[in-house]
Amino acid sequence: MKPKMTEISQRIRSLREDLGLTPADMAIATGRSEEEYLDQESGKSDLSFTFLYKCADRFGVDMIELLTGEAPHLTGYSLVRSGQGLSVKRRAGFEYLHQAPFFKDKLCEPFIVTAPYIEEEQNQPIHLSSHTGQELDYVISGRLRFAFEDHIEELEPGDTLFYDSSRGHGMIAIGGEPCMFLAIVLKPNDTHTEDFVEIS
Repeated sequence: MKPKMTEISQRIRSLREDLGLTPADMAIATGRSEEEYLDQESGKSDLSFTFLYKCADRFGVDMIELLTGEAPHLTGYSLVRSGQGLSVKRRAGFEYLHQAPFFKDKLCEPFIVTAPYIEEEQNQPIHLSSHTGQELDYVISGRLRFAFEDHIEELEPGDTLFYDSSRGHGMIAIGGEPCMFLAIVLKPNDTHTEDFVEIS
């Protein structure tokens, strides 16, 4: 299941207009300049995971509603078959498959993530981001280089990370092939997603 970016952008614009919010209001809510916000709302720029969360929080909806137009409704259990899930593009090249998109009132956000191997990233500083809460990452296949502030770790299949995600962290695939891992983003209770930030 892969939502179309143009449809997501249209939902964001429609919700903003329905709520009487200006692009300037949303620029503040998402931590961007008004021009950057409009580029994302119009679909000219990638819609990052952090951006979608902040938009959803400001609008008072679940992020899944922005992605699909449908509110989560399952309460007993949710089953997603192997290789399936709702695709969320966090940053160029990374594929996030949400593993419980229609489960209502989730306490965490579970993803199967595929990080592409990109040769030109291998000797560059790793892009860092942060968000309130904690995260668990379990490597399924491939190898991963993980940056946590100024610390670097290299992971292989079967390795598990658990960390304070409010501090700068990021990762790239290494070893010449993509890396697939399970990422579980744990959200603290009563936390608003303005606490999700990106660090350049």
